[in-house]
Amino acid sequence: MRILTLIISLLASESVLAKEPYDWQLGFQEPASVVMRSVLELHNFVLIMMTAITIFVLLLIFYVVFRFRKNVNPNPSKRSHNTLIEILWTGIPVIILIAMAIPSFKLVYQQDIIPEADMTVKVIGHQWYWEYQYPEHFDITFESYMIPDEELEDGDVRLLTVDNRLVLPINKNIHVLVTAGDVLHSFAMPSLGVKKDAVPGRLNETWMNIEKPGIYRGQCSELCGTGHGYMPIVIEAVTEEEFLAWAMDTKIRYAMNEQNTFAKANINK
Repeated sequence: MRILTLIISLLASESVLAKEPYDWQLGFQEPASVVMRSVLELHNFVLIMMTAITIFVLLLIFYVVFRFRKNVNPNPSKRSHNTLIEILWTGIPVIILIAMAIPSFKLVYQQDIIPEADMTVKVIGHQWYWEYQYPEHFDITFESYMIPDEELEDGDVRLLTVDNRLVLPINKNIHVLVTAGDVLHSFAMPSLGVKKDAVPGRLNETWMNIEKPGIYRGQCSELCGTGHGYMPIVIEAVTEEEFLAWAMDTKIRYAMNEQNTFAKANINK
């Protein structure tokens, strides 16, 4: 019993710190947004209902098998109908479905209805990398590629580390526009409750509000080709002040890079 308690406590403590998958993980990542918390609550509620129904049906089967076996009940009943039982097995499932449908509809509404946005980010999926644009912050645009195994440093997560992170502020309603430049992709961030398909020629939209700073990791969730497993998503959530400082620094750095590129091109001419 003590060993079981220790194992459960270790798993629980590890999941509390998890913003990425870890070995022998059970369940979802720790929610870091209101939407993901609602997803987790609905999942737990439905799981409890499913477990209760499964146990009830299993006990009912055992009861029927043992109570009405041949040597105990040699003369079976000839009745084929029971009004009360038929009403119960019709009405109870309807009540259960309604009980699960109401929170499901609430969650769908919460995910689809985008609140008043504080900022907008555009996400473009490519084979096989992501492109991020900040139309309201100096039109910053950059690409994000996975770091290959031979270039990983201490602390980096294999297949889930990128060269350029998507930096976002916490406690802000972020309007996310999602599209693709070639084939179907899917922008998915498990700990934030975000999963939106990226379709070429179509602009889908979703939203997120990150509750606390940290590094959050996801992946493309649409089978997009041979490099599907090599286009991770890494979000770095920071305070608003840190985000504005990052945006200004990135603008200056990219401007200097463009000037250097332009100067080299003129020299080559």
